[in-house]
Amino acid sequence: MEPVRPQYDGAWIGGIVPAVLDGASASWLPDAVDGARGALLLTIDGLGWEMVTCHREHLPHISAMAGGPITSAVPSTTSAGLTSIATGAPPAVHGLAGYRIRVAGEPLNVLGWSAHHGPDPRSVQPVPPFLGRDVPVVTRAEFRHSGFTEAHLRDVPLIGWTTTAALVEHCRRLVSGDRPLVYAYYDGVDKVAHEYGLHDDFLAAELRSTDRLVGDLLDALPSDWVLLVTADHGQVHVEPGDALTMGAVHPMVHAYSGEGRFRTLHARHGAAAELAAACQESFGDRAWVFTRDQLFDEGWFGPGGSLTVRGRVGDVVCAARDAVIFLDPDAPHEAGMRSHHGSLTPAEMLVPLLAGRGRR
Repeated sequence: MEPVRPQYDGAWIGGIVPAVLDGASASWLPDAVDGARGALLLTIDGLGWEMVTCHREHLPHISAMAGGPITSAVPSTTSAGLTSIATGAPPAVHGLAGYRIRVAGEPLNVLGWSAHHGPDPRSVQPVPPFLGRDVPVVTRAEFRHSGFTEAHLRDVPLIGWTTTAALVEHCRRLVSGDRPLVYAYYDGVDKVAHEYGLHDDFLAAELRSTDRLVGDLLDALPSDWVLLVTADHGQVHVEPGDALTMGAVHPMVHAYSGEGRFRTLHARHGAAAELAAACQESFGDRAWVFTRDQLFDEGWFGPGGSLTVRGRVGDVVCAARDAVIFLDPDAPHEAGMRSHHGSLTPAEMLVPLLAGRGRR
């Protein structure tokens, strides 16, 4: 298997908002976008393209929409992906280059970040969302005051939903104006996949529920609006016995960051080269092993990457190729999750971009 390279200059999740707001040239947008008065962009957390193609029987509304796969960002995880969707910038620029990153030498769990504790969200992530436009966002009500929300959705109207019916009604009201874009976020697929994995009827039930949500949104939109459906990443099922410890290289590691399928290792002083060689020897048959400089210099995080942003990623990265995770001793909860993401496989990196005109 070859790793999937993000298409930062083409069909990728960060290209959607600039194409819709500025009419940027994007031949990869579905034809249903052409001539639409406005667009509702729905991000379904964790709905990879492979999941769509493997479960079409549960997704009649989604499967009937036009479009195909585009790439996520690297790493293929929520913090990097959602920020790229909102800002149109790659992780090398917006700086949220992982689930857990090192900021000024201290660990930061990006999704667990409190807006009132820890580093200033605006300094950690400097790029304004939606090209600085006043785009309303419909998201879970409890996310309103999180540090991650402040980092990637600041200075825009936030409308909180508590049920999917409320999500639909908020969107129906918002598209009645003359604004070109409304953004909505739904995280049920990701939550269920993490808890139950990809081979359980819970996922099938959640996919049917998500598809009903998409159908309800299509019914709520007027015919001159288009619904765009995308995702931040896909998923890989991991069995309990495939959570691997880093014991063979642990003596060379000062700190861990990233996540199970994109484990970044901060080397002890002077041990970076030794750590890279040890990771290749120990895990090279199950993962792509990169140095930090290699990832940035080859553009995996996008063009650029200041010294500050580079310092948020470990000296060595183990990006899982097989259906395994690499455990962080400080994050034991990861071993209890049944699906994971973050790496460079097609299941994680390819996500849908689908479009359908409103039916109201």
